[in-house]
Order: sequence, then structure tokens, then C-alpha cells
Amino acid sequence: MGYDIADYKAIDEIYGTTEDVDFLIAELKKRGMNLMMDLVVNHTSDEHDWFLSSRSSRDSSKRSWYIWKAPSGFDDDGNPLPPNNWSQILGEANSAWTYDPKTEEFFLSLFTPEQPDLNWENPEVRAAVHDVMSYWLDRGACGYRMDVINLISKDQRFPDAPPSLGKDRKYHPGGKYYVNGPRMHEYLREIHEKVLVPYNAITVGEMPGVSDIREIMKTVGSTSGELNMIFIFDLVDIDNEPGGVRMTLHPWGVKDIRRIVDKWQRAMLDYDGWNSVFCENHDNPRSVSRYTDDSDTVRDKGAKLLALMQTTLNGTLFVYQGEELGMRNVPKSWDIEKEYKDIESINFWKKSKALYGDDPKRLAEERKVLEVKARDHARTPMQWTAETNAGFCAKGTEPWMRVNDDYKEVNAATQMSYESNDDLSVWQYWQRGLASRKEHKDVFIYGDYQTVGVESDEVFAYLRTGKKAGKWLVVFNFSGKEVEWNLPENINVKGWMAGNYLKGKPDKAIKGRLQLNPWEGLLGKCVG
Repeated sequence: MGYDIADYKAIDEIYGTTEDVDFLIAELKKRGMNLMMDLVVNHTSDEHDWFLSSRSSRDSSKRSWYIWKAPSGFDDDGNPLPPNNWSQILGEANSAWTYDPKTEEFFLSLFTPEQPDLNWENPEVRAAVHDVMSYWLDRGACGYRMDVINLISKDQRFPDAPPSLGKDRKYHPGGKYYVNGPRMHEYLREIHEKVLVPYNAITVGEMPGVSDIREIMKTVGSTSGELNMIFIFDLVDIDNEPGGVRMTLHPWGVKDIRRIVDKWQRAMLDYDGWNSVFCENHDNPRSVSRYTDDSDTVRDKGAKLLALMQTTLNGTLFVYQGEELGMRNVPKSWDIEKEYKDIESINFWKKSKALYGDDPKRLAEERKVLEVKARDHARTPMQWTAETNAGFCAKGTEPWMRVNDDYKEVNAATQMSYESNDDLSVWQYWQRGLASRKEHKDVFIYGDYQTVGVESDEVFAYLRTGKKAGKWLVVFNFSGKEVEWNLPENINVKGWMAGNYLKGKPDKAIKGRLQLNPWEGLLGKCVG
């Protein structure tokens, strides 16, 4: 299930059967679509047969399929100490190593004890992964999203990590020794040669913790021979404390959005790579709550602004479930201990209470981190209708997590059937934006990109240029107030083609000073 796989070639019965997947693939192809599978091979479940064998004995043929190490020593009470000081990714207060009393060794489990890391140094492991990939491609999948694929190669010295969280902490992030590790590129090229090329498969790698352009181009450059594209995390890490862990809060502004978008739009054009375009996924909060204002009065404007931005940027667009409706974070009033289910949230809150239980002010700050950034926000049931459980499951059935309280107002059925002479629902706006992106793909998918105008604390604008469809100006007011922005003198706007306030063409100035409403986005066709 999920991200701890117990059987790579089967579907858990609570979700269906392998035949159901075959049917899904076939029906998608009839509609001109394909299915990308999610490949989780940095680690398996501790219930996988491979690991059950591995932990059964030090002499097991599968022992070297995982990363086992002897204790580094023992404390005063005789308890074994982990091999190094690496912290768990989903709970930095805990060790990344889990002790197995039966064989008296630790196994590496970067994420949780239930997710032991595979040993990619072992060629048998790599061959088994290649076999799994071929299995689903043979069944008709078109490619893979490759989960945390840049963590598969570890520095075999397994040294201690620098004490980045402070000398009072036992464990610290060890990413320096496994993010884009020493043999990662070798392993990815091997996958490319043995699996991806024969099947002409598409790939997108989830690669957190790396932001260097030249390093990333080794993976996604047109001649790299590794992956088609990766998820670059700069935008979704925008509010992380520099050098800190994910569950922190750091001030940011529109200048940061401009800097990040400009960096990666230009990088892929200048170095012949390929972008993924996204600002929401299952590991991050809802984008409308994070980057704009999710209050009832302007939630739809913020959601449409983000839709306009993403549908006019170069690369392959990934839209997360519910993003097309403008689904938002759960209410701040929710009881964290009762309603939040994610292991990262549970570990974070447990650590926060242990450290700051006697400091109400600091504990409130820790709670705010969860209210803003918890992964739970993106994991509430999909809001299909205004009926019980938002139509996700039948009345009387309890979903794995509480449905967001706003489901009667924010749901697919309401937005798909919305009728208005002068407005579009968020879903309808996404639909129109995607149609425009497809119609003008030489501009919005493949065209040139340039940021324009002076740096502003509120406004972010860029110019997209295509060989066929010419120049287009995109302008965003990333603030909750009315602002005035001077249109660049060297850009001649012929007319505004779309905005996020009205269904029709906005009646706005095409020269001089442009008045922008709160969270307003505009798309203009330019002369020349």
C-alpha cells in the first residue's frame, strides 16, 4: 500500500485487482490518454517478502538486499546505539536506523521503520527493480513517476551528518551523504538503457534536496540518458528555513516566486532540458492556501491565478487532485491529535509537545507550522459532490480522514455545472486554460520565456514568445490589495485575452499604468 510496497506486482485488494488496472489502461487509451505508474524503489515495506527474508537471518540470501550495520556502541544501560547520527526524514527527532533484536543489527530506514531502504549497491536489487518496471510497462503503462529516486545511492562510509539542528539534538539530516549520492547517475543511466529506451517510457523523478542547475541537467538534459524530467522542489520549499527541515516556516514574497520561476524556466531553455510544472502534490499543503488567500471571498481568484500561471509556463504540467477545484487547507480549528493522520505530522507534534509543552507561546508557533504545511491538507478525501462524505464514499462509510468542512460549497459537481454570464468556476477556468495551452503550445509549452518589468513586492510578470503565435504577456498581482503596475514601454499589448475576474476579455489599460485587483491575473496578446 502507498509508499511502503509489500508486493510490486500486485494491487492491494482494498483498491481492486491487477485486472482492474488492465481495464483502466485500456479505457484510457481509447480516450487518447495513458497511465503513469508510481515507482517506489528507494525502500520497500517491512512486510515485503524480500525484507522478511533479509531480517530472518544474517545468512539470508536477501540479507544484502537491504542496508544492515552493527551498532556503533552501547549506552550506559546497554542499549545499542545506531551506526551514525542520521535523522529520520519524517521525524527528525528519531534515528534513521531501526534495530532488529533478532539479528542484533540496525537496518537503514530513512523515512519510517516500516520502510527499510533497499541496497542499490547490490546488482540483484537493481535487476529486480528493472524487472518490476518491465512488468507494468508490458501491461501498458506508459512510464513512471519515480519516488525519491535521487536517494537510492548512499555514501558507503555512512559518516555522521553535521549537527545542523543544534548540538543539543541527537540526530541530524544526513542528506549530504545520500541526496544525489555517488552512484545515482550510474543507476539512472542503467535504468534508461535497460528499461526506458526499449519501451520508449516517460519518466519524472521526484528529486528533493537538489537545486543546482548543472547537477540537475546531468539527469534531465536532452543528452543525459537518464530521465525526461524531475520534480524540482524550490517553489514548494519556498517557506522552509534555509538549511533546515521541511516543517519550518520562513518569510517569503513574490520576489522569491519570480526568482524561482525565472531560474528554472530559463535553465531548461538555456541548457536544453525539460521542466515539470507544479505547485501542489500529496506532500505539500493546498496551493491556494499557501501562495494566495483561501478565504471565501477570494479563494476562487487565487486558485485561478495559480491556474493561469501554471498553464502558461514551459514544460509538462502536473495538476494534483482537487487543485482544479481550488480545494484548500483544513480549518485551523481541527483537533490535531484527532484529525491529523500523516506520520510526519504525528511525529512533529509529538516532538513539539515534548520540547515545548511548558511553553504555550512556542507550542502555538509549532501548531502554526502544521496549520500551514502539514501534508494532511492535501490528503483529505476528494470532494466530488455536496452529498455525505463529499461523494467520495457511501453514507455510513467512514473515510480514512475527515472530509474538509467546505465540501458542500467546493466540489466537482457544483463547479462542473456552474452557469454564469460573466464568471467561470475554478474547474471551468482550468479547463479553458488547458485548452488555450494546447492550442498555443508553441508559446506556452515550448516557447521562449523572459521575466519583464522591475522587481516588485506585489507583481510578477513574464513574456512568452512562440514562432507561430507570437508574444504574450502574463501579469499577476500576488497580493491581497489593489496595486498599480507600469507596463514596460518596449512591450505593446494589443489586448487582454483572459483574466481571472471575468469570463470575457478584461477591459484594462494596454499602455502606461495598469490597475490590478487583489490576486488578479491577466493574459495579453502583444504586437510583434
